[in-house]
Amino acid sequence: MESAAPMNNPGIVEAWNGPGHRDDALTVVEPRHNALHPASSKLAFEHWYFDAHLDSGHVVIGFLIKRRPEDLPTARPWVELIVYYPDGTRRQVSKRYPRAAASFSTENCAVRIGANHARAEYSADGLPVQHLRLAEDGIEFDLRFDNEIPSWMPGKGETRFGRKDSFGWVVGAPRARVSGSITIDGTTMPASGRGYADHNWGVGDMKKIIDRWHWGRLYVEDYSLLYATVLTQQKYGAHEIRPLMLAHHDEIILSTGEVTLTEGPREFHPAANRDYPTWLHLHVPDQLDLHLTVDKVIHAHDLIDDIPIARTRFVKPLVYRLVGHPGYFRFDSTFELDIVTELGTVRRTGSTLHEMVALT
Repeated sequence: MESAAPMNNPGIVEAWNGPGHRDDALTVVEPRHNALHPASSKLAFEHWYFDAHLDSGHVVIGFLIKRRPEDLPTARPWVELIVYYPDGTRRQVSKRYPRAAASFSTENCAVRIGANHARAEYSADGLPVQHLRLAEDGIEFDLRFDNEIPSWMPGKGETRFGRKDSFGWVVGAPRARVSGSITIDGTTMPASGRGYADHNWGVGDMKKIIDRWHWGRLYVEDYSLLYATVLTQQKYGAHEIRPLMLAHHDEIILSTGEVTLTEGPREFHPAANRDYPTWLHLHVPDQLDLHLTVDKVIHAHDLIDDIPIARTRFVKPLVYRLVGHPGYFRFDSTFELDIVTELGTVRRTGSTLHEMVALT
């Protein structure tokens, strides 16, 4: 059964399998869930995301985008490649293509934009294997993602906002072994490490629905955890959507939206022209506690700067008054994870990357 909308906002429906805002039975992710979700609306959006933390110390990120929520309705498909070097510096390139140069399967993850592509196949054990090939402006990724745990999505994967708008999320590779190569300015390096891949789709102007979100994940030898916390605008009751997944080795043991998020004291960052919380705490009653302490802001960005006319020094102050201070942060944080098991509470510690996006 679908979980009911909160009483103060009947327009939001989170499609958990139940009971409540959680999944006692997981939805089996099928190939079609990671494929194109056709929609006739001009405000339909969809993209596929991949990242890999390589043994070389590089972090590489790739997007194949039919349309992002913040794009104009007439936007063309595009790809984006990001490399974080071991010294913390970043290189980022993107390119748009004519619609005729892009194709998207409705049956499986089979995406092509120009010569860039992503596709999924299935191994003998039934787990997905995803292949990513991206090459733009001197950066090339030729990577294979072998799932170590099954694909996952919270409930049936899609939250509805009223009759027309929606947001979907499926994680094709919650945790994967990565192999292959990356090439930077003609120098090719073998690539091995740990990877992740997911897919978002939906319909609507998300700037009018969502205020901000946190998203992240962490891995230790025996546990994997993913989370997202999304706060809606006041017109949607400032409702929080909080999906979280926990896996033990290769088994998903928790899929829930019954999560409490607490933010710590805030600090201002000039590059994003807004503040951010210096720590986060996530709590699932009788299940787990996760504390993230921000050690370093590795990327901060003022989203107004993405709009050419809005970023001029004369127009920007007016835009801030109209829409607030939208910004993006990627953090490097230390974590403490306490998990309640049949044998007692176990603690796992380490460091991880996570992000915050504020649309107002």
